[in-house]
Amino acid sequence: MRGNGASSGADTAPVFSCRARAKINLALHVTGQREDRYHLLDSITVFAGTGDRLSLQAAEAPSFTVYGPFASALEGGGPAQDNLVLRAITALQRASGVQLPPLAVHLEKNLPVASGIGGGSADAAAALLLAQEATGLTLPAAMLQSIALKLGADVPVCLAGQPARMSGIGEDLAPLPPLPRCGLVLVNPGVAVSTPAVFKALELRDNPPLPGMPPDFATRQDLVNWLKGTRNDLQAAAIALLPVIEDVLAALNAHPAAEFCRMSGSGATCFALCAPEAATALAEDLRVQHPGWWIAASEVEAG
Repeated sequence: MRGNGASSGADTAPVFSCRARAKINLALHVTGQREDRYHLLDSITVFAGTGDRLSLQAAEAPSFTVYGPFASALEGGGPAQDNLVLRAITALQRASGVQLPPLAVHLEKNLPVASGIGGGSADAAAALLLAQEATGLTLPAAMLQSIALKLGADVPVCLAGQPARMSGIGEDLAPLPPLPRCGLVLVNPGVAVSTPAVFKALELRDNPPLPGMPPDFATRQDLVNWLKGTRNDLQAAAIALLPVIEDVLAALNAHPAAEFCRMSGSGATCFALCAPEAATALAEDLRVQHPGWWIAASEVEAG
């Protein structure tokens, strides 16, 4: 996740902008719960080629605007300062001890909210990176990761921006073996699901961790075969709360191009892995069948 500054005029502060990519849990095992009630996870996390976009620049007064297809979903969700983007910038300022200049922040919200693909976490990670670029601030990587973890379990992996095995409460990240090219289709039925509610509905919290991982996945079929021995331990709980998730999975599994399907995170977004050249047609077929669903086709990105 890298920003790029571009000036729009001689008297205008540079604009720093980057994508905040959707995070996908190819597998998610819940392996325990700490005394402070944080859940322990063991997850394979990758990124899609679709996401939000965050832009910011120095300004005379701070501002925060949200636009895009899912901007309205953030309205009525509490004070603007509670948004993870602004919380990230505030946390960066407090941790650094440096008074940051006023920033104009613009969020293009392309990902559905509360959907299990880390949109808010990716936005927060983008804010941490761009705020540094825009202000010339440079914090040590360990400090940035500490700030990220306090913002949410998915923020550290979004900040790193690389496919990873994520464990602990989100702070332990290990690189994955090189992954083969994979088409990726994301489907959300248009209904948000509460992550705390899903964890509350979880019956078992001390499940086995991920199985041993091979040194590489030579083909997409190798990856699919390995994933078949893994789980998303939140899937059943999410379906119990929101049965339409089962309909999404059934629609994905019924398509001949889909090679592996599962729910991501705490839902309700589900995904299908397929051949890269098949993703667009798979998505178009599903849009015809389910015009009310949010559907996006891309690839699993290497980094």
